[in-house]
Amino acid sequence: MSNNIPSAFSLDGKIAMVTGAGKGIGRACVEALVGCGATVIAVARTAADLTSLEDCYPDKVIALVADVTDDRFLQKIESMDRLDILVNNVGTNKPQPFTGVEREVLDTMLNLNVRSAFLVAQAAARVMMHQGGGSIIHMGSQMGHVGASNRTVYCMTKHAIEGLMKAMAVELAPSGIRVNSVAPTFIDTPMTKPMFENIDFHRDVMFRIPMGKIGQPEDVANAVLFLASDASAMVTGDSLRVDGGWTAV
Repeated sequence: MSNNIPSAFSLDGKIAMVTGAGKGIGRACVEALVGCGATVIAVARTAADLTSLEDCYPDKVIALVADVTDDRFLQKIESMDRLDILVNNVGTNKPQPFTGVEREVLDTMLNLNVRSAFLVAQAAARVMMHQGGGSIIHMGSQMGHVGASNRTVYCMTKHAIEGLMKAMAVELAPSGIRVNSVAPTFIDTPMTKPMFENIDFHRDVMFRIPMGKIGQPEDVANAVLFLASDASAMVTGDSLRVDGGWTAV
């Protein structure tokens, strides 16, 4: 353990898995967990993104090119001898007005944001139950706590994640498994970059965040690190909002 890492945040010897690890928030989570000593299985569909992570952290990152909606990926998780931390990060969004939501968009977002999150967490929990504990962190959103125009499907899926997280926390606590979520506001990532190019959208977001700034991937990764570590040993069933005050208004 590095001398400048408080012992409660040390992840020395821990095995973590981060889905959607290639870019943005997922990549920042991998780097934060590695920085505190964990060995991280980084999961993404794009091999090149994972190769660059492995090159940066050759002894600490294990690249796994996989689709989280594929049953073979779930089987891969369940075959693991050990898994201490799951960061269930994969998700997508395609804003559309409620009355114009396309069926394909609805199905895609429900499948990726909810169904795959459930099944990946289920597979991880089975491993953790066998070993006697672990920490599961769902990537939620401030939109899992409020509503927003043109985001009915996204809000629905993220509210579902909050309900899933709470129910899992209650059921899995006797097995030593903590379950929480991190709920970011709009974060500066490749996915949000096109949104922020719209001047009106950027202005509206800034107006709604009392802290007056856009979040960075590292802000979210630091919250994940807290929930992954023993620093949050008594925390389960909670949503840590990294929203600059958006939902406090």
